[in-house]
Amino acid sequence: MSGGTRRLIGGLVASIAGAVLLLAAGLDASPEGHGTHTQLGLPACNWVSLMNRPCPTCGMTTSFTHAADGSLASAAAAQPAGTLLAIITAALAWGGVHTLVSGVALGPLLGGLLRARVIWVALGLLLTAWVYKIATWGV
Repeated sequence: MSGGTRRLIGGLVASIAGAVLLLAAGLDASPEGHGTHTQLGLPACNWVSLMNRPCPTCGMTTSFTHAADGSLASAAAAQPAGTLLAIITAALAWGGVHTLVSGVALGPLLGGLLRARVIWVALGLLLTAWVYKIATWGV
């Protein structure tokens, strides 16, 4: 891949990740720890509406909103997996800027993360965060 293509991809990654974080920073975190996504014009979660229980991604937008505002403790309280994803999103933004400016490829580093073990650990963390969300629901 040429340096120009690498820089373009870095700029795209930085732009997309940065836009997600800027969007989250512009929202007001729901005090209930979930439901912040409705400020984006999205409907309320059917899972919550029908069963009064959190879905596996419940609180992700709220967590991103807290994290984008720099409150990682509040982000983790809302949704631990969301906090980790917000940190990864910020790292992708910085990595994209680094590639845009320097032309250095980050693909080999990121490609190493797409291994079965890492994916299983990520799914385990998501499941654990969902159990946490269920345990703290309505508290």
